Amino acid sequence: MPSRNIVKEYAPASFYHAYNRGVEKRVIFNDEQDHIYFLYLLKRQLSTNRAVDSKGREFKNYYGELELVAFCLMPNHFHMLIYQNDNEVAISAFMQSLLVAYTGYFNRKYDRVGGLFQSCFKAVLISNDAYLLHISRYIHLNPKNYEDHQYSSLPYYTNKWNADWVKPQKILDLFEGSDYVEFLKDHVGHRAMLKEIKHELANPV
Repeated sequence: MPSRNIVKEYAPASFYHAYNRGVEKRVIFNDEQDHIYFLYLLKRQLSTNRAVDSKGREFKNYYGELELVAFCLMPNHFHMLIYQNDNEVAISAFMQSLLVAYTGYFNRKYDRVGGLFQSCFKAVLISNDAYLLHISRYIHLNPKNYEDHQYSSLPYYTNKWNADWVKPQKILDLFEGSDYVEFLKDHVGHRAMLKEIKHELANPV
């Protein structure tokens, strides 16, 4: 988990592939409730609707500062594709808040103490549109049954679901009418992409 005393800066107007996994590769999503709570935390921080705690205090919200372009939750890790606008520390603050809140929930539920995530999260700058498309495909193809996986952003790409805190349009706009689902099915291209980004995932999740 990110240190509470370290604030990293990331370039404004940029896309990042952010990911992390459970400490010692442990499972971090044991059941449906765990998935739902993690997604609730994403919504709480990225939705236009400002959530408040039991005392009426607003939780920190990053709507307008960050856009969640794609995501996928797997049993022992997660991936997110995030667009950062002008605030250069928004990703760092958002990720720290997300992981601290989820760890607190998880530890209370399972009667445990200590860190849940392995070290600091990773956030890798996406350098061009081709790389951006491949990362979005990599994220959505993480589950073997990716078309039926309940805990990814793919349904938002196919118009099955819609929410103000998931914003796939920056990816879909790159297709100019072509089919994103067909792009996902191009496994030859996917394998080639994995070779290109293997240096990024030196500690693969």
